[in-house]
Amino acid sequence: MRVLVMGATGFIGQRLVRTLADAGHEVVAFSRSASQESFPDGVEPFEGDLGDPESLDGLCDGVDVAYYLIHSLTAENFAELDRRYARRFAEIASDAGVDRVVYLSGISGDEENLSPHLASRREVESVLAEGSFDLTVLRAAVIIGAESASFRIVDDLTDRLPLMLVPKWVRTPCQPIGVDDAITYLVKLLDAEETRGETYDIGGPSVWSYESLLKLTAAEKGRRVFIVPVPVMTPGLSSHWLRLTTDVQYAIARPLAESMRNPVTVDPEMDLQRVVPIDQTPIEDAVRTALMSA
Repeated sequence: MRVLVMGATGFIGQRLVRTLADAGHEVVAFSRSASQESFPDGVEPFEGDLGDPESLDGLCDGVDVAYYLIHSLTAENFAELDRRYARRFAEIASDAGVDRVVYLSGISGDEENLSPHLASRREVESVLAEGSFDLTVLRAAVIIGAESASFRIVDDLTDRLPLMLVPKWVRTPCQPIGVDDAITYLVKLLDAEETRGETYDIGGPSVWSYESLLKLTAAEKGRRVFIVPVPVMTPGLSSHWLRLTTDVQYAIARPLAESMRNPVTVDPEMDLQRVVPIDQTPIEDAVRTALMSA
């Protein structure tokens, strides 16, 4: 198939482009900084900007399937931008006759008390659903990989703070997934017709908390960390605390910190593993691989 990857130079996008190309698909890689040097031989780069409609001419021509991986967390008005970009893409894809779109969203747990970051992900799902294509949504929690912003925060904290006075969200349950498993799900669902028009959760084989992930990551590095949750630390204070303790760009760390109050575990009724079974990677192995790749 001719497959378009939107956000092809990102953490997920780069891996997805390589895997799709290896599987024999004709891949178009879209990014504001797309170049032939960025991708494997045979991949067609498409340099453009969703904020500049004139740069998008021919974007979806002949495309069978598109993966939408665009997120604007670095912008102050990220929700507004993500809404606008998703609407623009949905119109272009619909006009071009794209058959399927796959969107990587986020598990949110409590749908009534969403952080701005997760609420924006839900809004993008709704905007894309207005297109004339079949939309498949995959929702993930923390994706474990060397370039993952969420995992980099965990990695930085275990390097710098042997004793942590931390926000109470460290006890929030989450179900992380290794990046290789996330990519495998994204590619394999193309062969599962029943995934058209559906929404699924994806996660690893076990539930953790941010506290247990911190301890696991520290242990893999031969360190010990002592964690003391502080109940008075609000989401706002948490984000400023992260400014002092991680190299992750503050504009990204802030909305991620706000999202960590939401339990993010896989709903068994929505688990993609039931429809697209894969050999799931233990999170211990995913963390070890991420640290070796960092």
